[in-house]
Amino acid sequence: MNVRSQIAMMFHLDKCIGCHTCSIACKNIWTDREGTEYMWFNNVETKPGTGYPSKWEDQSKYKGGWEKKGKGIRLKSTGKGRIIPNIFHNPSLPSMDEYYEPWTYDYQNLFNAPAGDDQPTARPISMVTGKHIDVESGPNWDDDLGGSPLYAENDPNLDGLTEQQKRQLFAVQQLVFFYLPRICNHCLNPACVAACPSGAIYKRGEDGIVLIDQNRCRAWRSCIAACPYKKTYFNWSTGKSEKCLLCYPRVETGQAPACFHSCVGRIRYLGVLLYDADRIEEVASLPREKLIEGQRSLILDPTSPIVIEAAQRAGMQDSIIEAAQASPVYKFVKIWKLALPPHLEFRTMPMLFYVPPLSPVIAADKNDKLNSVSDDLFHDVNESRIPLQFLGNLLGAGQPGKVAYSLRKQKAVRWYRRALTVGDVETETVDKMLREAECTREEAEEIYRLTSLCTANERFVIPPAYREQAIEELQDPMECKKETGFGFITGPRRGT
Repeated sequence: MNVRSQIAMMFHLDKCIGCHTCSIACKNIWTDREGTEYMWFNNVETKPGTGYPSKWEDQSKYKGGWEKKGKGIRLKSTGKGRIIPNIFHNPSLPSMDEYYEPWTYDYQNLFNAPAGDDQPTARPISMVTGKHIDVESGPNWDDDLGGSPLYAENDPNLDGLTEQQKRQLFAVQQLVFFYLPRICNHCLNPACVAACPSGAIYKRGEDGIVLIDQNRCRAWRSCIAACPYKKTYFNWSTGKSEKCLLCYPRVETGQAPACFHSCVGRIRYLGVLLYDADRIEEVASLPREKLIEGQRSLILDPTSPIVIEAAQRAGMQDSIIEAAQASPVYKFVKIWKLALPPHLEFRTMPMLFYVPPLSPVIAADKNDKLNSVSDDLFHDVNESRIPLQFLGNLLGAGQPGKVAYSLRKQKAVRWYRRALTVGDVETETVDKMLREAECTREEAEEIYRLTSLCTANERFVIPPAYREQAIEELQDPMECKKETGFGFITGPRRGT
């Protein structure tokens, strides 16, 4: 057992209000330089929708992530025998059309325009060419389904839905949607790290954060094609790739990342997970239907004496183990099984998890009138406007059953709290709901409190950094124990 620590994230989609405060906080801190105009390390998408860059989930187009090959896995986008033919051209890279041409406005025209009968306007100007352009897309062009129905109808997650389900979904497309905030997943099996020919991208052993060494980056851009979530970007001004770094300078000083700290809906949780690094390839190679439980089995119980002993033997500090024991992410992912990873079929083992959203009941068309009334206080999850198959494609590796389990447990907690606060639900009904959701009253109370009444210290359990010790071990790898808890025996830049 090779125990490592990983800072992991969890977003509660039932609480996201789509305000984009997280995106702006990140933009103002990290991507306000020349060449980063189009970069959104954090962005919030409307689902159903094609997202940013457009249709990033369609790996038949972008060829990101890993694919099962025999008993193992291999990168879809590149490899030893495939990198040379594409040295000057990578057909899987998103184009500017898939992102958008960043623009500003000719504000000076508001002041310098000659006198006339009409009010002067500030025309959009390309931040790439400096010329006037007609704006045709943007990072949240389909926000609230505002772009056009074409965005929602081209969502790759609609695969497998029946025509009836699609009609039900789009008949009320102005009313039913949810928000999907996205950042780098800081995966356990990152395709971007494996694809980089120059070794510029690396995963920090002490906390699992994936970073890009700007001194070693040689603009191959293999990382952009390999990342199935398209969260690595190319800076056209510096000739280097950049990505979300989970605000590691903040995390190292005990502060939550900017997007977490600024979140209005308090949907974001951060904590430590302990995992067995020796089993990553084994789990990533599992059949698609076994990936979710496989990833859960990869996450270790931080209270187990065996795990604690193995972690200490690997050089892990007790304070990191204690942080893992208090991790809210561990509870949502491993204990309660409420949170699920996005598109685990990409086999990168993402360390960002989502609690799927509940949605209103389907609006049935009866005699040309929409009827969205349910006989139940809280309708069954199978009657939701957002089909389970859609959520299953997004968060369940194609398995709606995993999503249904999470939604039923959330529904049971609502029934439980309704019975306590309003008193119009019978005790037998509540107990039945909890049993069906495999949830006790004590667990329901804990889920409710960590979801609704949690403080910042409960949502963000940030471990001590021990950065100096990690750097020291990287500089002198020969004196490190082979099973070092900081992971890398030789660092991305040895001796620096």
